[in-house]
Amino acid sequence: MSDKQTSERKLVRQLFYITHIDNLPSILKYGILSHQRIVSEGIKYARIYDEDIVENRRGITTPDGRNLWSFANLYFQPRNPMLFRVRFEVSYEDICVLGVEQSILNRKDIYVSDGNAASLNSKIYPPSPSAIKVIVKQVDKVWWTEIDGKRKIMAECLVPEEVPPEHIKSVYVANHQVVEKVKQTIPSSSIPVIPEPDMFFQPTRRIELTPTLSVLEGDMFFSGLQTLTISVNSVGIMGKGLASRAKYLFPDVYVFYQDLCRRGALELGKPFLYRRESSFNYQLADEPSSLPSFNTNTWFLLFPTKHHWRERADLPGIREGLEWIEKNYKRMKLESLALPALGCGLGRLEWREIGPILCTHMSRLKIPVWIYLPAEKKTPEGLLSKDFLLKGRLG
Repeated sequence: MSDKQTSERKLVRQLFYITHIDNLPSILKYGILSHQRIVSEGIKYARIYDEDIVENRRGITTPDGRNLWSFANLYFQPRNPMLFRVRFEVSYEDICVLGVEQSILNRKDIYVSDGNAASLNSKIYPPSPSAIKVIVKQVDKVWWTEIDGKRKIMAECLVPEEVPPEHIKSVYVANHQVVEKVKQTIPSSSIPVIPEPDMFFQPTRRIELTPTLSVLEGDMFFSGLQTLTISVNSVGIMGKGLASRAKYLFPDVYVFYQDLCRRGALELGKPFLYRRESSFNYQLADEPSSLPSFNTNTWFLLFPTKHHWRERADLPGIREGLEWIEKNYKRMKLESLALPALGCGLGRLEWREIGPILCTHMSRLKIPVWIYLPAEKKTPEGLLSKDFLLKGRLG
């Protein structure tokens, strides 16, 4: 093996293929086949993608003149707009991601693309260490922007005709329940089946405190709830944390927030609702226009936790803001609400002090409410019990 090939393998842990669980027996027998092979050989398969999207690939060719239908396509990053879209068309409990060993990059007949290969803005070329390095860097993200970032994170490895089954080294699924489903589908297989909720945009943990209130570990932006809460200061700075991410993903939210601060309208104890007239899901999914489930808009609740960004979070002000939500959520027509651990992290509050306050107030809402645990450090089990978190609940 050459030094260049060794370098490529060090950069890439695995390549990935997204498919329906029902296809596993066939794939583990024949390999991951190109769409052309599947059609020409009349192989039955459970489709997970839009037919028009696949048809578009037929008209795009690689440098040697073959169209994309004649290649099996693997992704460098499975947590991408394709998988995000698929979970709206097919239950994530019916989807799996196959991990393919990175040695396939050593083949002389493959190509890579610096984005979704079906996009006219993507380039297709033989792999090189420098090209792989660039691709790995651009796909190493937990989120992406609507325009070119969506294309880039879907960078592909194109393998002519088939990926032999012996190259498949793992099966990733959304949770432990799906692990059992896969094992029943391929009972004699020795390939490990690994639950990776985060790969499928699912929380890694969910603790149900009441029928409407849950505490979760995971990414709040992928909650799918109607309203996302962003903790902010009242001086107009979105420098770090969730606020910084909101600023980058949703420039319109930032403009709205800064206008509030300039007018002095954003103050402790009084969150402000921004009814954004577009869907976060629409921004993230691959080719989302044909998906009817994207009619729902994503709203943002800007929740001041302190005046200046350098200050410690103001606990009395947070209490007052939570009381305001209790009094006004019906008037604001909130249907569901996701909140971070307000005041933790950059606000320097501890879950021990803010957790029971958050959960007590939010348990009184008659809508689904998800509270996300601090991401900075592991929360001790003793601080996650219903008795601890709802100890101040009235009635």
